[in-house]
Amino acid sequence: MSGYLKRLATTGAAYTAASILSKLIAVGLLPLYTRHLETADYGAAELLFAAVVTASIVVRLGLIESVLRFYYRDDEDPDRVVAATFSGLFWFSTIGALIALPFARPLAELVLDLHNPAELQTGTELTRIAIGGLWVLTMFEYLLTLYRLDERARAYFITTITNVVATIALTIVLVVGFGDGARGLLLGSYASGAVFVVALIFEQRRRLTLRLELPLLRRLLRFGLPTMPAEVSLYLLNFADRLIITRSVGGRAGLAEAGLYSVGVKFAQAVNVLVRGFQLAWPPLAYSIRDDDEARHTYATVITLFLAACTWLVVGLWLLAIYLISFFTAAKYHDAYEVVGLVATGVTLYSLYMVMVVILGRTGRTEYNLPAALAALISNVALNLILVPPLGIVGAGLALVASYLVVTALMYWFTERLFPVPYEWGRLARVLFAAAALIALGELVMPTAGLGGLVGRLFLALLYPLVLLVTGFFTDEERGWLARLRHPRELAASFAAIRARPAAVDGSPGELYEAERMDEDTLL
Repeated sequence: MSGYLKRLATTGAAYTAASILSKLIAVGLLPLYTRHLETADYGAAELLFAAVVTASIVVRLGLIESVLRFYYRDDEDPDRVVAATFSGLFWFSTIGALIALPFARPLAELVLDLHNPAELQTGTELTRIAIGGLWVLTMFEYLLTLYRLDERARAYFITTITNVVATIALTIVLVVGFGDGARGLLLGSYASGAVFVVALIFEQRRRLTLRLELPLLRRLLRFGLPTMPAEVSLYLLNFADRLIITRSVGGRAGLAEAGLYSVGVKFAQAVNVLVRGFQLAWPPLAYSIRDDDEARHTYATVITLFLAACTWLVVGLWLLAIYLISFFTAAKYHDAYEVVGLVATGVTLYSLYMVMVVILGRTGRTEYNLPAALAALISNVALNLILVPPLGIVGAGLALVASYLVVTALMYWFTERLFPVPYEWGRLARVLFAAAALIALGELVMPTAGLGGLVGRLFLALLYPLVLLVTGFFTDEERGWLARLRHPRELAASFAAIRARPAAVDGSPGELYEAERMDEDTLL
């Protein structure tokens, strides 16, 4: 088991480091981008980036999920699996892009809601670049997956970060140097990505082929295709709101609103720094507990503590959003602060949903993922249509929170029927009370400008753990853990002893992680 844990820690650390570094760079570059990009240009680029990820999930037909499963099966030849999935993805993505190209103009009208002839011509050009990006993203994602299969953690990290650096350099030249706006953002991402795709294909050329092995490909598709609807439904939550924002206002004004919303989303993703590490560590721990009763109580405690930690970040982001946005972006983007807290809340609810996906994985009943994701998508679209026209981007943030409440409630209902967990409702109520009280106090009392407002809001955010302590949130055992923070080696040894138990249940965190991973690795 220690060998498995070492492998998990190595590959997980490589991915986590690459993801966090990419996010930090993305936020760090916002002062540069927002001063050289109109909000409408930024909104157009972000909308097309999201459209490309959505289309890529469809075009790949679940083959990346298939290679992750079939590669390790004893009755399959790993080299044949790699060759078959590569050829399938190459032809599917190539044909998909070629089919879409003649429809670039109507797609620009549909996605970007542009009708003025000059604007529509520009939008058509952007859409053509995005269609090329569909092929680049799909192939790059697959070729990175080969590093994951081979557990070449260092190669994965170096390739990902080098691609990020190359993308940044080219984007800065195009956006700042040539003033290319949205075109520069799209070209910077996909042109540099295309170079890396060619280089990776050359590196892996001995195990790749363009010849379709139809019998094996059919087996791969039978497994992978059923995973696609849930992935698409889940990811569309990140696309539908921006699309509705754009169309509710119309034209470049709508794209400008989508640009503001996208900037707010970027800051809210700070919660993912905590969520990402948890997602990597949680499944092995969850599946390692053999006794069902022990598992139920452990799950309840872990969920409580994890949500308490995420909520602290939500409180901080909500209270400090106006200062963060003002510091990192140009004045024309400052209204984006209005959605940071709401979107951060949505991300936290999403992380709770992913915890419940793992609980379903313990039961083997993962077919419930799709109806939950579909219900969330339907409610998200309906609420966006109702709330965005009167409330703008704030309406989209409220719709996001409500739709994730729907999916979380459904997953709770499903898991309680299959594997009931004694959730700690009293402690969860204390978390909600602490967050709501501090946010309300900050919004009602603290100013939104000046050093006094910054210090006051930061002080309220730092009060969160103290409020939990005073309200009796922590158990005696957890108070002991807090005391042991003064002895980190002893604390690390105790966690290592917990994780060293052998896995009791065959499970997977689910293919839904792949959609989120794709989105994270797509753009800055």
